[in-house]
Amino acid sequence: MQHRWTVERLAAFADGEVGGNPAGVVIDDHLPDAATMQAIAAEVGYSETVFATPEDDEWRVRYFAPEIEVPFCGHAIIALGAALARRHGDGSFRLRLNNARIVVEGRQSEGGYVAALQSPRTHSRPAEAKLVEASLVLFGYNQQDLDPRIPPTVAEAGARHLILALKERGRLAVMRYELAQGRALMLAEGFATFSLVHAERPNLFHARNPFAAGGVYEDPATGAAAAALAGALRDIGWPHGGSIEILQGQDMGVPSHLHADISPEPAASIRVSGKVRIMPS
Repeated sequence: MQHRWTVERLAAFADGEVGGNPAGVVIDDHLPDAATMQAIAAEVGYSETVFATPEDDEWRVRYFAPEIEVPFCGHAIIALGAALARRHGDGSFRLRLNNARIVVEGRQSEGGYVAALQSPRTHSRPAEAKLVEASLVLFGYNQQDLDPRIPPTVAEAGARHLILALKERGRLAVMRYELAQGRALMLAEGFATFSLVHAERPNLFHARNPFAAGGVYEDPATGAAAAALAGALRDIGWPHGGSIEILQGQDMGVPSHLHADISPEPAASIRVSGKVRIMPS
């Protein structure tokens, strides 16, 4: 008999009862083969579907976008944390990814769930001028659109992102690009997303995250990019005060809210948390 894989649907980093980034969650006593996971992710159609199976005292976890496997996906981890808490009660769950081991916490809260992840260690470096110019052309921006306080940065916290900070919120709101061109640039550079941000205040950011590499025009909430941004801000000495709030998805009509706690230790893991909304099956 062919195995039936049950897909749960949860929206991570929800803004109360709305918004958040939907993720598929498959929890089973064994993982499907890679081709099956890729096919399930394509059928589900969300930016990521996470697959998890118990293995000794931890959970073996893999993430698939509709077109590729990804090494780390923050919103899918948050969704998984809530799904595990639904099964096993409030707690902390150890996860083994392809390239890292991390922890996710999940607990019930006010009729829903909240979850928090600890990212892999962070790293950032200034983006090369040629890469910055190609990215500005892709989005129709120019050097004058950039916020000089936050230089273009390649940042990692389990996955790689290009951070471009814009001076004006309005320029972020009109973000447009060609999916095929964005995909080619992202795959060439190994980027999970472009992280386009605007600092309204030192600890409040608006963000948009194109995910062309995975076949998705834009993510409404991106935990991996939030961790990378937080690590990069720490590296440049940004006055974050120990944490930042990130508002994402507003320009898509899918309001999402992410919180990132920033340790002062260089390269240290970032804690990213948010609410989880259970979606109809």
